[in-house]
Amino acid sequence: MSSERGNFGTKMGVVLATAGSAVGLGNIWRFPYMTGHNGGAAFIIIYFACVLLLGIPGMLSEFIIGRHSAANAARAYSRLSEEAQANVNGSSTIRGGLAMVMNRLSRMIGYMGVITFSSDSFKPLAWTVVFILITHFVVANGVRNGIERASNLLMPTLLLLLVVIVVASCMLPGAGRGIEFLFHPDFSKVNGSVLLEALGQAFFSLSLGTACLCTYASYFSRQTNLLRSAVQIAILDSVIAILAGLMIFPAAFSVGVNPDSGPSLIFITLPNVFQQAFSAVPGMGYVISILFYGLLALAALTSTISMHEIGTAF
Repeated sequence: MSSERGNFGTKMGVVLATAGSAVGLGNIWRFPYMTGHNGGAAFIIIYFACVLLLGIPGMLSEFIIGRHSAANAARAYSRLSEEAQANVNGSSTIRGGLAMVMNRLSRMIGYMGVITFSSDSFKPLAWTVVFILITHFVVANGVRNGIERASNLLMPTLLLLLVVIVVASCMLPGAGRGIEFLFHPDFSKVNGSVLLEALGQAFFSLSLGTACLCTYASYFSRQTNLLRSAVQIAILDSVIAILAGLMIFPAAFSVGVNPDSGPSLIFITLPNVFQQAFSAVPGMGYVISILFYGLLALAALTSTISMHEIGTAF
């Protein structure tokens, strides 16, 4: 890689790459699960309020710090202040980001090892190595030729897969009950815990405080409109989360399954749901399951690329 600092080449690349860092399992699995567990649309309303009042301002502040410094997250804070604490804060975000990478990988390996590859302990490790190598290949090719180019391909593909599964799910018999459940607010379930969970989901989903946004913003040009970019990224991130709900709830309600079963939702509940829901067409359940896991892989990949870049920039 060149010693000259890279940058994003287009406005679309900025939005797709940064949105890719935000879009992940938090949107595809955690958001629908939290919505189903905390009052449907009531949780969505509170989540949107958290994104608007705290998420977008937080994102904007990280953008300002990153672009102003044009440096990795640790150096970005030290350049804004001569105080040693600023450098400590920057370094801690990097450590937090690297810890999050290991946490996400270990959780995925755990779920896959226990549920999917319980008879072969080698496969989870092999697939994890492949996944890490793909991530490294993208990052090693630089910002414009690696991260931006990959995001321009991965994010539209992710959206296309999601829309295809949503359409198929919403056409199932009884899907209307799932759609109604998603958009019907049950405020009786709202309490202090739900407020905190909505706030946590907003921060988790937008990748706030992980050094991702600060690092990516260091590659923004001076012509990038930071507020507009933050709003566009928040909207895209939220739309994908809603679409994930429209993918899961109609299919689950179509076969009478409660879609709030936690981590097992991905590897146990949904495959069975898809097999039952699309049983009228031979092989369709298998196809939908493959598309779904392809969707999960793309969502995870866009996130791990951004997490890898934190350490690479440092």
